[in-house]
Amino acid sequence: MMAGPVLVFDSGVGGLSVVRALRQCLPEAALAYACDNAMLPYGQREDAWLVQRIRAVCEAAVAASGCSALVVACNTASTLALEVLRASLAIPVVGTVPAIKPAARISRTRHIGLLATSATVSRPYTLQLIRDFAADCRVTRVAADVLVSEAERLVAGEPPHRAILHRALAPLWEDPHLDTVVLGCTHFPLLAPWLAEAAPRQVSWIDSGEAIARRVGQVVTALAPREGGEPSFVTAPDERLVRGLATFGFAPPRLLHPA
Repeated sequence: MMAGPVLVFDSGVGGLSVVRALRQCLPEAALAYACDNAMLPYGQREDAWLVQRIRAVCEAAVAASGCSALVVACNTASTLALEVLRASLAIPVVGTVPAIKPAARISRTRHIGLLATSATVSRPYTLQLIRDFAADCRVTRVAADVLVSEAERLVAGEPPHRAILHRALAPLWEDPHLDTVVLGCTHFPLLAPWLAEAAPRQVSWIDSGEAIARRVGQVVTALAPREGGEPSFVTAPDERLVRGLATFGFAPPRLLHPA
């Protein structure tokens, strides 16, 4: 059997930041992309319902793409449904977690910030990561759900609102000793140049894209070669996504019909 592409899944366009990391780490690998844009944002939906929805969308996308591995490029989906997906799919499934561990490793002042959605900053899973890997650090957790829509705007071809970015980041700067910021939502690295511009001082920005790409290289033994116009899938028609997905090498999206 021929190897299929690596499928990257997210609720919206945030997974494209992981696509970018995969392109850099595994440039010859074929990719596919799927987003559940009909139900964006995930962080505002009930957990049990989300687990079933994520499973249905991912199963439909895996079948449609013929992929050899699935990357769940969404912190909310990973913390809720990773084990369910691994139990229901016969391919490797790679998840996403906030990059607390590498941030704690590089912080000199031992004060790091976690910029994420309200669902991620308050989840027990996130708190356990902090206890396990940043117990000697002060961690300022900032919910910045508005940045998700700003990243979606950016991929659709519109510049982000700088005033919104400044307000979202403001709680990070109350302590001048904070020196490292974890981008705990895959949408946020898409905004990296604008976030750095909005910061009043230089800090280290850390995300999980590179670690995810390395993990894919470890678990996928046979990578299909990259070709032009790779497949993409959505759960609701949206013409704005066509241009953004094309920028990352994907063909116009096809509509998924999850069971």
